[in-house]
Amino acid sequence: MRGFLASSVGVSCAAALALPLALPTPAQAGPSAVTSESAVPGSTQSLPLVPLTGERALGSTASGQGLTRQDVRPFSLLGVIWDDPNRELHGRVQVRARAARTGHWSGWQNVETHNHEHAADPDTAEGASRRVHGSTAPLWVGDSDGVEVRVDAQQAAGGERARVPGRSPLPRGLHLELVDPGADPPRAGAQTGGTHWWARARGVRAGMPVHTPAGDVTAGAPAQAQRSAAGAPGATAGSPERAAESAASAANVDLAPLGATEIPALSHRETERAFLAARRSGQRVKPYTGAKPYIGARPRIITRRGWGANERLRERGFVYTKKVKAAFVHHTASGNNYRCSQVPSVIRSIYRYHVVSSGWRDIGYNFLVDKCGNIYEGRAGGVAKPVMGAHTRGFNTNSMGIAVLGSFSDTKPSGAALKAIARLTAWKLGLYGANPRGRTYLKSGGGNLYRKGKNVRLNVISGHRDGFATECPGRLLYGKLGSARKAAARYQGR
Repeated sequence: MRGFLASSVGVSCAAALALPLALPTPAQAGPSAVTSESAVPGSTQSLPLVPLTGERALGSTASGQGLTRQDVRPFSLLGVIWDDPNRELHGRVQVRARAARTGHWSGWQNVETHNHEHAADPDTAEGASRRVHGSTAPLWVGDSDGVEVRVDAQQAAGGERARVPGRSPLPRGLHLELVDPGADPPRAGAQTGGTHWWARARGVRAGMPVHTPAGDVTAGAPAQAQRSAAGAPGATAGSPERAAESAASAANVDLAPLGATEIPALSHRETERAFLAARRSGQRVKPYTGAKPYIGARPRIITRRGWGANERLRERGFVYTKKVKAAFVHHTASGNNYRCSQVPSVIRSIYRYHVVSSGWRDIGYNFLVDKCGNIYEGRAGGVAKPVMGAHTRGFNTNSMGIAVLGSFSDTKPSGAALKAIARLTAWKLGLYGANPRGRTYLKSGGGNLYRKGKNVRLNVISGHRDGFATECPGRLLYGKLGSARKAAARYQGR
């Protein structure tokens, strides 16, 4: 049923980081074949749930399913998936995990049922893929080697479980997914035999083409040649696009070196100067007509290579929309029990859960933020580009998704995380002329709040719940978005 499962690890070439040149038109890249993951660390265990004691005779119509305590291979993150992505799980999912180091079992923890609110838009190639499954939110439990799970159907009126003859009150095909993120990648700059470790893991040798968001570059080529090769699609020597790229490159705003683990921060003046230089050189940057752009300083961003993304997991190619008009803020609902040093492992786990277990083409969010205020590149395609995500069902077009790692229904977000949201939106929205304190219109792709095709007026910085009926991003994070809008506008110089 699920040939998508296997284990793997990650490596990536850094995404092209150009300021937008001629913005690409929407395009859907075809999927690549899923490769065997046996040669690299990281894995996913998929365990079918069974009716609980007392209901076994009901088989798949049982209103309670789960697994009793059992030993499993090491894992750090878990979630529950089911066959039909359009079917909702109405009920309660609870889990316990045994810590690998101490052997102690945790108490019962609730898993957010999620119910397809984080997903690709209906009628898109990603949303209609036959690989997509329904899924709960992922839950980070840390290094564990034992697990127990119970899933109970929602109580019907009168306090009795709903049972419809011949039909299960729970979705069919419930599986518990246990994700091992694998070991952290080697330190930045580690090389073996003259080729970066990420290239060796992909089977890349010097002189072979390496796919990047901007095109193909050559492994082992000089860094400057690689940067020149990774210009805008369709750019040719002597063209305005190439001249603009050169100007931006000189100001260190277009690309990180191939294989870089982070994109360094720029000051407000450096960001603005590079932006204006690129525009004077022929970049078609809209909607600016005056001399002064409202754009925040570029923050430091940890690249996909920095957190160890395995680029062989996701589909090849990238999907872009026309612009970025709005940012949706999310929480991952994966719990707050993580250290900032563990975040690369947390993100690798979420990435694997989104792709291998849920069947998405890549991690759903465009960016992720941890409680220490670090910003991470999410979905591949270029941090400055309008990459289409799978974060807000119905409103993924012309928007970006920022997920704060954690759960914020009852826990306050850190000041560092809120500052990171403001700095990131001030920069990214500024590239596309959006005012963080303003409002904009997005056309609904279909969801549970707005019918497909309806033009909806939203805050430029919105919470997930503004576009879809959900608790996300948690009431305590949602309540801070007004402050984030003001801070982002201030960072833009408004």
